[in-house]
Amino acid sequence: MRFLLLFMCVTSAGRLAAQTADADRTQFDGHCAGCHGKAGNGGELGPAIVMRLSTYNDGELAALIHTGLPNSGMPAANLNDQETRSLISFLRSLKASGDNAVPARMKVALAGGRALEGLVLNQSSEDMQLLTDDQRIHLLRKDGAGYREVTSQSDWPTYHGQYSGNRYSALQQISKSNVERLAPKWIFSLVNTAPLEVTPVVVNGVMYVTSANECYALDAGSGRQIWHYQRQRTRNLVGNAAGGINRGVAVAGERVFMAIDSDHIIALNRATGKLLWDTEMADWRLNYNATSAPLAVGSLVISGTSGGDEGARGFVVAFDQATGKEVWRFWTVPKPGEPGSETWKGDDINHPSAATWMTGTYDSQLGTLYWPTGNPGPDLSGDQRVGDNLYSSSIVALDATTGKLKWYYQFTPHNVWDWDAQEPPVLVDANWNGQARHLLLQANRNGFFYVIDRVDGKLLLAKPFVKKLTWAREIDANGRPAMNPNQEPTTAGNKICPSLEGASNWFSTAFVPATHLYYVQTLEKCGIYTKTPMQWKAGAGYFGGSFEAAPDESPRKVLRAINIETGSIAWELPQTGLANSWGGILATASGLVFFGEDSGALMAADASTGKPLWQFQANQTWKASPMTYMFDGKQFIAVASGSNIIAFALLR
Repeated sequence: MRFLLLFMCVTSAGRLAAQTADADRTQFDGHCAGCHGKAGNGGELGPAIVMRLSTYNDGELAALIHTGLPNSGMPAANLNDQETRSLISFLRSLKASGDNAVPARMKVALAGGRALEGLVLNQSSEDMQLLTDDQRIHLLRKDGAGYREVTSQSDWPTYHGQYSGNRYSALQQISKSNVERLAPKWIFSLVNTAPLEVTPVVVNGVMYVTSANECYALDAGSGRQIWHYQRQRTRNLVGNAAGGINRGVAVAGERVFMAIDSDHIIALNRATGKLLWDTEMADWRLNYNATSAPLAVGSLVISGTSGGDEGARGFVVAFDQATGKEVWRFWTVPKPGEPGSETWKGDDINHPSAATWMTGTYDSQLGTLYWPTGNPGPDLSGDQRVGDNLYSSSIVALDATTGKLKWYYQFTPHNVWDWDAQEPPVLVDANWNGQARHLLLQANRNGFFYVIDRVDGKLLLAKPFVKKLTWAREIDANGRPAMNPNQEPTTAGNKICPSLEGASNWFSTAFVPATHLYYVQTLEKCGIYTKTPMQWKAGAGYFGGSFEAAPDESPRKVLRAINIETGSIAWELPQTGLANSWGGILATASGLVFFGEDSGALMAADASTGKPLWQFQANQTWKASPMTYMFDGKQFIAVASGSNIIAFALLR
């Protein structure tokens, strides 16, 4: 009798579970399957949703179901609470195509009689991506009845392609004589993303690209996805990362490193995308966030932080690549009572900003990191931070092993214009007045071009590189700006040049040894700066004012080539557009300069004369800078355009 009762209970429970599952599917079939497919993997009228579900909690899913996305064609669903719970229950049970299946195992014949055996990660009629048992990715191309293995001959292994920060490549296959044959080779779209600011990284034929809290590994020759890592975005975040910004990865050994929005740094397995470790850099609830590509140096991975417009105290921090354990940390603003704190008179030293949100550069011979720092906070009001506000708006030269400060140079003391120093610090070895020198070049946001001896931090040259510059007359012999009167923000508003966006900004620059010229995208624009009293609080901005374009303004983007010994402009290329693009420079040894032109085209110009030679109209507001690599004997130019990665190569 006891057995019979137990059997009846189990049977009843099974029937009830089946009925519940049927009810859950009924809700999905009635409201979602018609667009998104019976398994949520996409249909004729809607995209796949299974990969996106993990980025929503149940409350957020319920809100999405009830309100829909009218601008994207998703209608609201009129469901009661029980029906909503039933639908969410079914959504949580969905799996992406292939999630429950082991990737196919295959033995592949190669030319010359060799063979490879492993897991097929992806394939088409022309290519295959195979993971062998030694955890190596093999990129294969159809070759008769079998395959041939391909890879890159010249990588782009870090954010700027090289530690020096100079976006200059020795590749010459694409030249002035054939650049008109450059055409798109492949496109990869990152779904559900903000306009990308990432620079692709290529190592051993695999390209790594990111958006907020997502990393993709791609076949660099075809754009085919190899693996994809994603985690939920952080809710209630403030700062740039809340808008979806992420600029890329660092790669070292078998690890891929990236910063995620909550100011954590993570390590992924390079072959599989599996999470290896996750370390908090700072508490996001104190207005920290992260957007930049880390820098791998020796056994360390090094990162800065975002939060400069929210009063977060800046730092540069190094972690052990194998474990994620913190090795050293340099704070960009001293605490009250520490050396340098005397340059902060007032309460704002408690929320000083000076964030470090762009990737630094590195000199392996000197063992020195050069990291740019951000503006002090609040951005536009200096009333409670009287003094120079060290080490904001500076380059800090740090011992790469210990993080100890070697020297610093402050471009804009007591900065009240939001002119950070996050423009790339480019390291070059070049003749300076007939003598070989180790130089650091930067076209600063404040409108002056600087040449610094990177061994000791001595200023060698500072010259204006834009015409609209009113805040200072010059940089004096002591390396300090000679200020013009009445050029600070006021409560009524004050016209000042350059604009808040700066004469330049974080987008990439390049120096070409053959021309001895430095190339930078510049902005000719002024604006009205207004300061406003403000108190810091968690979860809010700390800007201390506002900015608007001057009513008589006609802003313009201009590509300029600067002679580094004189600071004079060798040539310039004015552009047509709204002056709101953020695309930078790539230069090659073949005498070409590639850049995001203001009208939305990717353009190539003659590095010696500035003459335009080629363009591809992408119709995007550029937010990223181009890069180049050699794959399977062919040179590629790749750039993030909107939510896509576009790779170009020469037509045959």
